[in-house]
Amino acid sequence: MEKRWVQALIVAMGLAVGGLFVGGGLSKGRTADRFVTVRGVSEREAKADLALWPIRFVAADNDLARAQAKITESAEKVRAFLTKNGIDAAGVEVQQYNVVDTQANQYGSRDSAVRFIIQQTIMVRSSNPDQVFDANQKVSDLVNAGVVLNSSNGEMGGGPTYLFTKLNDIKPPMIGEATASARQAAEQFAKDSGSALGGIRQATQGYFSILPRDQAPGVEEAHQRQKIVRVVTTVEYYLR
Repeated sequence: MEKRWVQALIVAMGLAVGGLFVGGGLSKGRTADRFVTVRGVSEREAKADLALWPIRFVAADNDLARAQAKITESAEKVRAFLTKNGIDAAGVEVQQYNVVDTQANQYGSRDSAVRFIIQQTIMVRSSNPDQVFDANQKVSDLVNAGVVLNSSNGEMGGGPTYLFTKLNDIKPPMIGEATASARQAAEQFAKDSGSALGGIRQATQGYFSILPRDQAPGVEEAHQRQKIVRVVTTVEYYLR
């Protein structure tokens, strides 16, 4: 009888000690589950370093040779205009040249005022966006010279497009700024909640976005030289 009693006591003590370890493990687990998710933001103003400007113009005539002569003359005037405004000729090239015979178009009308319509696009590619901007302000000079501009609503229509291509140069410092911003927010949260900030549980860099500097209805980023580069970093910190 005494032997059985001793064995029962040993088993009970073992269960009690085991319970202490299990309880301690659960307590640590609950502590590990305490974390805060914060976001850090970094924004910088950046200036476009590349300009693309498709200049579209058109000539029409009932005689194909005369229409070709007109479009050739207009192309010469466009190139002269660009040279006058300091645009490097090395960045100027013919991108499109389309000839339409309205009488050969099965969907068109044979009663069209003119038979032949020639459309041409000269593309300007420049690493000096300011120069392109200034030239675009004087585009009425081309109209005064007799160039019939075609204001297409297609891709890249409506004037120059300004691009910022040096994003990789500012990525590292901006990520650092966003991460520091996230930690500052986490420290404030920990302070307000009476906790201590622990290590990083998980982090997500997020993505970079390029926005127009003047964010108003109808303002497009591609048509502004000045832009805002923004990145949002999401970080989870343990709380102690």
